[in-house]
Amino acid sequence: MTSYYLDDSAIDLAALGQRLATSDLIPSQDPLLDGLDAKLTALRAAGIHSLADLRAALKSQKTLETLSAASGIDPDYLRLLKRAVGGFFPKPRSLDEIDWLESGLVSRLEKAGLTNTQKLFEAASKGATVLAKDLGVEESDLTDLIAISDLCRIQWVSPTYARALLATGQTGAGTVAEADPEALFHAIAKANEGARYYSGKVGLRDVRRLVAAAAYVPQAPDTAQPDAP
Repeated sequence: MTSYYLDDSAIDLAALGQRLATSDLIPSQDPLLDGLDAKLTALRAAGIHSLADLRAALKSQKTLETLSAASGIDPDYLRLLKRAVGGFFPKPRSLDEIDWLESGLVSRLEKAGLTNTQKLFEAASKGATVLAKDLGVEESDLTDLIAISDLCRIQWVSPTYARALLATGQTGAGTVAEADPEALFHAIAKANEGARYYSGKVGLRDVRRLVAAAAYVPQAPDTAQPDAP
């Protein structure tokens, strides 16, 4: 079964450093690159060897301060790193946020324990046909919802934005990862212009970040993945 999230225990600090160094970070995260190699070395010396270790050490203010003391890294830097790493693991979105769904379908899904995008994505691993039969619903009623659940695994993607992506033909994180950013940018703008899925403007740079982030989302074994998280 394809995992909803990255396996943080399998990602070492070198891979984390590669992702940070090669990503187009949002401006508030640019300070993460200051002395990055030295800070990763200090983290290793403090006993941090994987992304899982790092997330555990940054989990609370107390553990963060303990890591700061052990590594000599400023706590403000560690708090910024915590926010950046947290973005790699988007929180599952409640199906109630997908407010354009027919209420009866949402109710049936919730009664089956499928209350958010992660639970639905994992339940759909057996296939939409099997899941639809188990739930007693039409497969066509689930197809778009499963795609939205998959798209919401990408950093920054809300159910509403996932709906706009779906309107451009994107059916999951894997298709976004393979998309041409400029073509996708124009397709999203066109889809939103007609349906007004969201307000505001999503720029080409944002779409490039989106495609790059999608490439790190776990896919089926035959789908190529970057080495970094």
